Formats: sequence, C-alpha cells, structure tokens
Amino acid sequence: MSGAIGGALGGATSGASDARTPLALIHGLLGSSGFYEPQRYLPRFEVRTPDLLGYGAKRSIDAGIDLHAQADEIVRVLREDIGRPAWLVGHSVGGAVMMLAADRAPELVAGLVSVEGNFTLKDAFWCGRIAALPEAEWAAEYGAMEDDPAAWLERSGIEAGDERIAFAREILQNQPYTTIASMAQSVLDVTGAPGYLECVRRVLARGTPLFLLGGELSASGWDIPEWVLALARASMVQPKAGHLMILEDPAAFCALLEKIVDGEVC
Repeated sequence: MSGAIGGALGGATSGASDARTPLALIHGLLGSSGFYEPQRYLPRFEVRTPDLLGYGAKRSIDAGIDLHAQADEIVRVLREDIGRPAWLVGHSVGGAVMMLAADRAPELVAGLVSVEGNFTLKDAFWCGRIAALPEAEWAAEYGAMEDDPAAWLERSGIEAGDERIAFAREILQNQPYTTIASMAQSVLDVTGAPGYLECVRRVLARGTPLFLLGGELSASGWDIPEWVLALARASMVQPKAGHLMILEDPAAFCALLEKIVDGEVC
C-alpha cells in the first residue's frame, strides 16, 4: 500500500531547542509527506517530513533503497536532526519503515501512528503488482501517471479538484519510477518474512504507544493482525476518505493526529 518538498532536512523545521512536541511524518511508496504543508495545520508541534532515500532531495540516490536502509535514515533524522523522542507517523509503506525504526531506536520514539501502514503481504497488493512488471512496462505506466495526475486520482476513486491535482502532481514528480520499483520489491521481501511481525511484537512489548488510523472507505481492507489490534491504544477512521486520506482532506487528517498526540484518544 502506500508527500512541497522541504529544504535540507526534507521538511518543516524548527531549531533543535524547540520545546514543541516533534512529529516525524514518514511518507509511503510515493512521497513526500510535506506536499500539503502540514506545519500550518499543526502549529503547536515541531513537524518534520524527511525524505526517504531515493525521494525528493535524496532522489539522486539509486542504491541501497530498501526498507531497512530507510529505517536507518529515519533513525539518523531522529538522532541528528530532532535529538529527542518524537512521535512517528507512518503512512502505508511508511508504516513499515516506522516500525523498523522504532525497533532500532526505542529511546527516540514517544509514540507511533500507523496510517494504514503495512503489516502483512495482503497490504502490499500494489507493491506486488509493481514488482512483477518488467521495468520498461512500469516506467511507461508511471510516466503516464505523471503526465495525467487527474486521471490517476480518478482511478483511485478520488474526485480530482484543482488542489488535489496539484497535490498529486507534486507527489508523482517527487521520485523516479526506479525508486518505487526498488521499494515495492523490498516491501514484499521484508513484510513477507516472519521477522517483520516479530519486530512489531518487540516494539509493542516495550509499551510503545501505537494508534491505528485508517480511511473510512478503505480501512476494511487493512490487514491488521488481531494481536496488534488488541495491543493498540486506539483504532480510528477518517470519515469520507480512503487510503489517500491525507491528500483527500489534510485538515481532517491533521485534526485527528493532533487529538492522538494530545492524548484525547484512548
């Protein structure tokens, strides 16, 4: 499953001495997480939207693009750019990156929000399709998506208004097709192995708060293991939205996120 591109840190910034609660928004198969300028919706928080390897400001990177390397990059951002425990918010594939990062550096994680994040291969249907395509076929398909973002939205069941088309264009132009293909294969390799859910178990066994957030129109297809549901602090849905809920209604998404981090959801 699966967002303007930021500056040197790949996102909205505040100084390291900022007392506001830090949020690290981890994008999915398509990035970045900054396309809707989340800091303006969440002014009480220090919002970071780091680019994963091969995306945005790091799109020239063309080697070592896999979930484990992306988790290492998020840990680097937490240690070097934020420097204190942060909430991690992972959308789609970013949810898997988030879990791997939380396992590597639990002392730097205040809480987790999985936004329809990948748990099993059932969540990786688009990744499976991409990984199975010959490179030339995927390159052509992705090029067509870039050329007509409105059509991509319509195929995704999203009404293509002007703002959404602008969002979609920025998202699609944020990374080359090769990055997406590499990530798609890694999602299959990593989340399809037993070690991934073992990682999730370790993270939750430490008592790390986990909140689950899905779109009302897509959450029923989200394959969350029953034991994850039992250990999560809460499971919520964003009304009238699907898997691309952040693009569909960023204000509603940020309002839910704010409630979670503020402790208004339990």
